[in-house]
Amino acid sequence: MDGISTAAKQRGVHWDGAVNAWHIAGGVYRMGRREWLTDAGWQQMYDAGIRTVIDLRTLREQQPREVDPEVSAEATARFDIVHCPTEDPEDKEFTERFGPYLKDPAHYADYVRLFPGRLAAVFKAIAAAPGGVVVHCAAGRDRSGIIAVMLQNLAGASDEEIVRGYQRGMRGINERHRHHRAPHAHDPFLEEDALEAMLASRSVSLLEFAHSLDMVAFLRTNGVSEAEVAAVRTKLGSRSD
Repeated sequence: MDGISTAAKQRGVHWDGAVNAWHIAGGVYRMGRREWLTDAGWQQMYDAGIRTVIDLRTLREQQPREVDPEVSAEATARFDIVHCPTEDPEDKEFTERFGPYLKDPAHYADYVRLFPGRLAAVFKAIAAAPGGVVVHCAAGRDRSGIIAVMLQNLAGASDEEIVRGYQRGMRGINERHRHHRAPHAHDPFLEEDALEAMLASRSVSLLEFAHSLDMVAFLRTNGVSEAEVAAVRTKLGSRSD
């Protein structure tokens, strides 16, 4: 399998209102909550070839916030919005291990162990999606981060690319918290020294998780067909052999 080409390496994208929006590879992107997008942002996303938005959040998270821009129905009507929640927050072990939400790559392996079918469903949705795809959670950091690492693993990304993607997600939502109060007291804005220390620690855990993955085996075990795996790889711009 070819690695990700230089042109497809993860980079930031600029859709009006989007928070933590990054290009993963090929026609696949990630970001924070879609409700942050303005009408102009939705149009820019459409112009970039995006036709499917996959929401990883639970239903109770999909509530508007006072600071969200008003968006016309026409702005979103051209997109398929697919709901693929990756977790069950009522799961007892989830709460015991992660607290109110996932926030550390050291817990990614346990998260995959707890919710393999839900994560595999995201890949089935990507395989079936028309056009380009945006995968988003709330912050655009951990749930979309797990999916990003899994996609990068499938596409043959380097350790450097994987770490860069996670660190961009961490920096992106931290910068959001600089100007907008974080929704949780235990996830505050971090000054640069504290952020750098956290990034260093979490990047080690991230690569341990990435190296533990056998994505083809994981997808096959959890009901993703060979044709669907090939379709995901096509979305990523990598060969299916």
